[in-house]
Amino acid sequence: MPGDLRRFLNLLEERGELVRVRDRVSPVLEITALADRAVKAGGPALLFEDVEGSELPLAINLFGTRRRMAWALGLEDLDELGARLRGLIDVRVGGGLIGLASNLPKLRELAALPPKRVRRAPVQDIVWTGDEVDLGRLPVLTCWPQDGGPFVTLPLVITEDPEHGDVNVGMYRMQVMGRDVTGMHWQRHKTGARHLESAQRLGRRLQVAVALGGDPALTYAATAPIPPIPGINEYSLTGYLRGRGVELVKGVTVDLEVPANAEIVLEGYVDPEEEWVVEGPFGDHTGFYTLQDRYPAFHVTAITMRRDAIYPATIVGRPPMEDAYLIEASERLFLVPAQLILPEIVDYHMPPAGIAHNLVNVIIRKSYPGQAYKVGNGLLGLGQMMFAKVILVTDAEVAANDHPGFWRTVLANALPGRDHQVAKGPIDVLDHASRSWSYGSKLIIDGTVKHPEELGRAPGGAGARAWEPGPERDRKQLPAHAEVRDQHQPGGGFWFLTTRKQRAEQGRHIGEWAAHQAAARGVRLIAVLDHETDPRDFEDAMWTMLNNIDPERDVQVVDGGHGAGPVWVIDATPKIADEGFTRAWPDKIAMDPEVTERMAPLAERLGI
Repeated sequence: MPGDLRRFLNLLEERGELVRVRDRVSPVLEITALADRAVKAGGPALLFEDVEGSELPLAINLFGTRRRMAWALGLEDLDELGARLRGLIDVRVGGGLIGLASNLPKLRELAALPPKRVRRAPVQDIVWTGDEVDLGRLPVLTCWPQDGGPFVTLPLVITEDPEHGDVNVGMYRMQVMGRDVTGMHWQRHKTGARHLESAQRLGRRLQVAVALGGDPALTYAATAPIPPIPGINEYSLTGYLRGRGVELVKGVTVDLEVPANAEIVLEGYVDPEEEWVVEGPFGDHTGFYTLQDRYPAFHVTAITMRRDAIYPATIVGRPPMEDAYLIEASERLFLVPAQLILPEIVDYHMPPAGIAHNLVNVIIRKSYPGQAYKVGNGLLGLGQMMFAKVILVTDAEVAANDHPGFWRTVLANALPGRDHQVAKGPIDVLDHASRSWSYGSKLIIDGTVKHPEELGRAPGGAGARAWEPGPERDRKQLPAHAEVRDQHQPGGGFWFLTTRKQRAEQGRHIGEWAAHQAAARGVRLIAVLDHETDPRDFEDAMWTMLNNIDPERDVQVVDGGHGAGPVWVIDATPKIADEGFTRAWPDKIAMDPEVTERMAPLAERLGI
């Protein structure tokens, strides 16, 4: 069972899942070009032994497959996570809140393996303080062409609330801005931001430590949506996963405990009274650039590390990426707690194209009308699930992780205008399409088999009309439109069209035009997308659609012509000022073609 980064790398190498890169490679774009190629091909973890500008090797794509993610947690399959937790909690389907309350004592068993304090630790073999502190000695990556600089991408940021004493280990990107200064990307909903607010009320600096490397299970735990239960935090979750407490040592310049077996630790502080710094742009996990904004500055007072330290990193961007498997681990782990509150849930999945919070596929056991909405709205009230934008619910026999198949199943059982619901709520701050920063709308589509009470009539009197999904049709088989660049119907009820947007409401008008064409027969969902999208690539089309909409604004029901019946018309084009959209619209992430071409021979020689 891997207890630190080195053991995990040895395990991966023994199992043929690690490639050592001995060529000198730049941390500016070149490592990203290779890692992006590796993760999208389901390729191996990479250990760069000669990184330009640094004496430290760099490990990346550690969690880039479902299998490696399971190994990182000491498992053979991620489904074992749910089975272990189910045994701990003793789930009783139908228990509801009473069942949940009766199981809280067992939930507290998660805290039964507290961290172990040690006096000496490998991570403090080397200590840099004062003028020795220089973040430029670390192989920090500049990932994408428009990034504002190098970013620490796999940090475990450790803080303690100075008012309440609770400890948090979170993963927040950090842009390097000088020898001893980084940004600290604490978004408004994050625990780190709450700890900083507590420090500000007390009129003191907030001590911060940032661990790099160490136990892969702790790296995972820093990304997990842990519920606010007293005594349960990232250390206790790691202890539960490992079956032993995490070893911690007191910092050199901060009064915080840090993982003893980390590779590197950055110690320092954030001053809540200091003016925030401009951070970004950054090629983010959405697959789009997050634009510049202001965030707190982190001042580094010491860097400690192991001898022959290894710097861990990850990249995020257009899916699928390594973070998809971290998300899947949380999905498997928290299925059981979700079933405690919503016992009719059979399974759920967040497809990579939905970048975690844009799409949730849910399978339920249905026993009464309206149950799909009960479950969908219930999920929106569970922790970070509040950020979900689109929730699909069905009671059919389909795999939750069959992304195209799940959509087709839902569309076969959902009538536009009758079987959906729109609500408002909090949205992830990285969502660029919401009506305003961190606030937008959500869409629940009921793709269950309907009870008699649910069989109303849709707009246009099409409630009882039989519907069969149309066949696959490519561009030459579809009607032409002067503003349509490309289009495709993959079958199953979809029609994807692309356009280069040049005027207000262009996407909506094209969608309405398409709905009234004879080719709309057999279609339930028409999506108009930007000209950079490939309408033949289902994942690319859905990723673009989900990123680029605020459902209440961009999803409408149109009663199609030629007997097509009602269809959902979705305007997933970029929004512009002439439509009342006041925020800047970001670019999609793409690597510099020159870098891709330059790194291609090395990638092929390495077998990635």
